Amino acid sequence: MNGVHDMGGMENLGRVAPEADEPVFHFAWEGRVHALSVASPTRRNIDEGRHQREKIPGSDYLAMSYYEKWLRGLSELLVAHGFVTPAELASGRAAPDAAKAAPGLLAPDVASRFAHPGSYIREAAPPSFTEGEAVRARNLNPPGHTRLPRYVRGRMGVIMAQRGAHVFPDSHAHGQGEDPRPLYTVRFQARELWGDAANPRDSVRLDLWEPYLERA
Repeated sequence: MNGVHDMGGMENLGRVAPEADEPVFHFAWEGRVHALSVASPTRRNIDEGRHQREKIPGSDYLAMSYYEKWLRGLSELLVAHGFVTPAELASGRAAPDAAKAAPGLLAPDVASRFAHPGSYIREAAPPSFTEGEAVRARNLNPPGHTRLPRYVRGRMGVIMAQRGAHVFPDSHAHGQGEDPRPLYTVRFQARELWGDAANPRDSVRLDLWEPYLERA
């Protein structure tokens, strides 16, 4: 979807100011939001989680910090899937008659979960493109989730590497199955993206799924 979250190539959104010795979490509540997200039953589909955050209205999205967006998206998904009610979220307490479910992640299992993260690599049909081949990013404007940035749509690039097959987020985010597709690293020259004013030595490399690409 074409939302405010897709900021690549946009201007006038404030300067990027790296923080020296930046902590993992600036506040204790951020760590709790991260833990809730990892332990949540909605964690099985991280693409759906990303899409839920993308649906935050633009004015709210720009005013939120990183983990405020996580909390908003998580809360909305928990309600949408029936794991909690709006009243339970507002009170911070489970309803007395709420069904009790087994925790998705127990404290003794946390270290193992993070030491052995899951993988979205899958088996799929052989790739259609080869390294060194010229391609064009398709001019797609889907109403749902996509990982194809606006600023490369319709632009020419070159396949730099094949990355195997991975779960296709455009399908997965909407409950349409994993639908694994070949993934490629594609290089786009800066002048192809931003015109002659760009430095001719600059380029951008993106990992893009095969349905995003067509032969040049």
